[in-house]
Amino acid sequence: MLGISLREAAAAFRLGQLTPTELCRKCLAFIRETSFLNAYITVTEDVALKQAAEADLRFDQGKPLGVLDGIPFAIKDNFSTKNIETTCASQMLKGYIPPYNATVVQRLLDQGAVLMGKTNLDEFAMGSGSTDSIFGPVKNPWSYSKQFREKRKACFPDSNESSDWVITGGSSGGSAASVSAGTCYVALGSDTGGSTRNPACHCGIVGLKPTYGLVSRHGLIPLVNSMDVPGILARCVDDAATVLGVIAGHDPQDATTIQDHILPFTLPDVIDLSKLCVGIPKEYHAPGLSSEILSIWTKAADMMEKAGAKVVEVSMPHTRYSIVCYHVLCTAEVASNMARFDGLEYGHRADIKDSTEAMYSATRRGGFNDVVRGRILSGNFFLLKQNYEKYFLKAQKVRRLIADDFVNAFKSGVDILLTPTTLGDAAPYLDFIQEDNRTRSAQEDVFTQCANMAGVPAITVPAGLSSRGLPLGLQFIGQAFCEQQLLSVAKWFEKQTNFCPLVLHKTHDNGHIDKRQSKSASSL
Repeated sequence: MLGISLREAAAAFRLGQLTPTELCRKCLAFIRETSFLNAYITVTEDVALKQAAEADLRFDQGKPLGVLDGIPFAIKDNFSTKNIETTCASQMLKGYIPPYNATVVQRLLDQGAVLMGKTNLDEFAMGSGSTDSIFGPVKNPWSYSKQFREKRKACFPDSNESSDWVITGGSSGGSAASVSAGTCYVALGSDTGGSTRNPACHCGIVGLKPTYGLVSRHGLIPLVNSMDVPGILARCVDDAATVLGVIAGHDPQDATTIQDHILPFTLPDVIDLSKLCVGIPKEYHAPGLSSEILSIWTKAADMMEKAGAKVVEVSMPHTRYSIVCYHVLCTAEVASNMARFDGLEYGHRADIKDSTEAMYSATRRGGFNDVVRGRILSGNFFLLKQNYEKYFLKAQKVRRLIADDFVNAFKSGVDILLTPTTLGDAAPYLDFIQEDNRTRSAQEDVFTQCANMAGVPAITVPAGLSSRGLPLGLQFIGQAFCEQQLLSVAKWFEKQTNFCPLVLHKTHDNGHIDKRQSKSASSL
């Protein structure tokens, strides 16, 4: 039951085969069983049961609100939720209770969706592993899959299962883990440089970053205003499209959202690629790209060509500058956005009475972790009067060139770009934490942050399993506000790979979680 799609669950409600409360209770029970994954910061059990009971009544009366009525969902803990703690996984906001809902949260609730809880993340969404949270790291559900455990045992007979687990990716790792494990049907994350697509890829699910301006950022605690986009994590492309149709559209409280009326994103069952031109950016053959990713990338391109698509190589020459440019712009906006956390109006406040300056210093030192403080310091350095033109303005100019690479590729006749999502499969936690945060982010976001710089939509879709039994994914990048085409191509690819999502069940022999599948996961 927890492995079916959003649409299948909605159909079961309508046919009377299942009630929202029954499904809610099963999800809550599984959240408790999988608590060791550390996917949730706050589980909103009372809220969820109340919302599910209200959905039961609507179905009994034959008046469901829509396809999301009664569907369990989760929210990354950097979206404001009325009367529910919103922490950003930071000491700075621990105990903060917002007085309003983020627009995307409210739109889901207005459709009758049931909020299961707030998910874990890297502090203030600054990271690519979901390992830098005051609540502890998030564990990838695939660490407990039968394939991974067997392969790990064969290669490392003395391995310790309690410590030899792999990361989810970040920063929306809690949202990815919650969907991958089956504790909810869809989750919202945020995507500034790949924070939705990266963990979705590592957890074997779909991760969508919409076009900048298509979805409201109101109520999303900002990281980088010019790149932040609410993202969708789901088990299949159709589910992601359904949720996008609910949350997309103009919001008077976010002036960056488009004015156009948005129709539901309904994807056809039969998708023709004969008129599609797929671009393969040659600069995306990046150092460190695993042979397994290269192989599935090549096979995917061949498969699309055989289906009638035209596949061409394209050049995006400014890609090599993107990570450095992103770092400068990201930290500059972080320094500006984090200035509001001073201990005076809300959040953590140090008990220092010597002077206002001493209180500020102690508050920010105690409220932020090393990663956040480091980015604030870097951003303030780039924004110094003597450095402003040398770093910040130059980075803005390079960003325009990076965006122009996408414009030129699409003007040349290319409809969709096909790229890797990550360099390889998910890293072991103990290996991952050996590198500093900036180095890790540069490695993990190398293929994803370009889309944020250009503001274009991108989606990652599972493509198979690595030799270690972990998910691998590929990324499709589309033209701005062409989500219908992007999602259709992604759905076609999803059908070809026939990838089976993770379904977890508690075993009786060892108390761990095992992987059960009705069919084996195929690989390109």
